[in-house]
Amino acid sequence: MATIAPAAATSNDRFFMRMAIIIAFTIISGFVLHFAMGRSSLGARPLVHVHGLVFMGWVVLFLIQVRLATGGSLALHRRLGWIAAGWACLLVVMGLAITIDVAMRGGTPFFFLPQYFLIANPMTMLCFVALTTAAIRLRRSTDWHKRLHLCATVSIIGPGLGRLLPLPLMGPYSFDIVIFVSLLFPAAGMIHDWRQSGRVHRAWAWGALAIFLIVPTSQIIARSPVGDMIYAAVTQGHPGEKVPGLEFPPSPLTE
Repeated sequence: MATIAPAAATSNDRFFMRMAIIIAFTIISGFVLHFAMGRSSLGARPLVHVHGLVFMGWVVLFLIQVRLATGGSLALHRRLGWIAAGWACLLVVMGLAITIDVAMRGGTPFFFLPQYFLIANPMTMLCFVALTTAAIRLRRSTDWHKRLHLCATVSIIGPGLGRLLPLPLMGPYSFDIVIFVSLLFPAAGMIHDWRQSGRVHRAWAWGALAIFLIVPTSQIIARSPVGDMIYAAVTQGHPGEKVPGLEFPPSPLTE
């Protein structure tokens, strides 16, 4: 997502394009796998479908923008960038909407604490917003811009990556494990930088730190009185009100 690019694709361009493809493949594969296994269906409520379309729309925009920045039209990249910025806002709104809807319905997956799920997802969205905003503000510093944008999309890779991992077997740390596995992407960027120039760009460190902090920040808030109040306010008057926020829902594997 750089604003300046050389006439011919460099090894650095190819690296970012490959990374974008791998990220997109990871997200799409997770959803396709669950659909193929019958864990997802077209019979889901409309909100789920709208959220899925918005999420996949971001993945497509992300791929297009990386392609344009690494060997396409920079003028189109800039124009499409503002559309992507608006789409990012829509993505955040839908992410929050589906999280609140799941909590109200009492439908949190059995391997997540309902209260932690309700807090951690918005924290993920906050991380995405922070990294995306920083990338936009630093759009003239192409080295920062493209790395921060990649980290921003990595921060929301969880829905796809989590569907590829055996989360039901990972116990109470399922969400945390997904976050830590996603850090392999900025780690790959660090390794690439080191091999290319003998140093690691600071954008990777900031991006990785922002993603990492999702876990401790979410844990602290979810297990605090603030987390209790948020969970109670969201679930009040809904089926989720009867679901203990800090207890794991019954596992269908043991029923």
